[in-house]
Amino acid sequence: MSTDKHPTGAPWRNFYGRLKGKSLRRSQETYIDEDLAALAPGPVGWEENPDRTPLDLGTLFGGRDVWLEIGFGGGEHVVHQAATNPQVGIIGCEPYINGVAMLLGKIRQAGVENLRVHPGDVRDLFDVVPDGSLSKAFLLYPDPWPKKRHHRRRFVTPEYLEPLARKLKPGAEFRVATDIPDYVRQTLEEVPGQGFTWLAEGPRDWREPWGDWLSTRYEQKALREGRVPHYLTFRRDG
Repeated sequence: MSTDKHPTGAPWRNFYGRLKGKSLRRSQETYIDEDLAALAPGPVGWEENPDRTPLDLGTLFGGRDVWLEIGFGGGEHVVHQAATNPQVGIIGCEPYINGVAMLLGKIRQAGVENLRVHPGDVRDLFDVVPDGSLSKAFLLYPDPWPKKRHHRRRFVTPEYLEPLARKLKPGAEFRVATDIPDYVRQTLEEVPGQGFTWLAEGPRDWREPWGDWLSTRYEQKALREGRVPHYLTFRRDG
């Protein structure tokens, strides 16, 4: 469990997982220094605001629908979605600073303008995103925490799913991709209990990726190692 501050200086709740890996390249440090503050979903220091003033997503994205990617890894998928869906605004959330730096480089290269980056715990973001404001959420190859005693650290637990459900609009889509069979089990047990319906009518609905899918580095690793991806789609009830 980490109790230090994130490399960007933001605070967080008890957090399990890596925050920084190998040293950043000089170009990646430049991305952090020059681009991150401008791409944050709120003004500098919003994470430390004890009042947790709600974000004005209408102003932030010009009234567009807003999507959320939880744990964007290296950023391939979230940049792809932003580039192919300029009619929406997207917030990418990732506490691993090396992944944040990679995403910032991809944003420069792609030139997308409808993407904002939260370099920290998604629970802090849930504190300031208005209820019923998100139209879609992605959870792609999350940390599997394979040991049974660590399953409570997974995202698909009430600590994370309850606030996610509140932030999603009725009818919003929640996509989960994982190559871990036990993560599939827990997802199918926990997510419907928080007000979601699993949209599957047959095996193809979880064996085949979504039509707008971009395979990530984590999926490619899973395929190389012989693990089978699962693609689960849920609808927020209400």
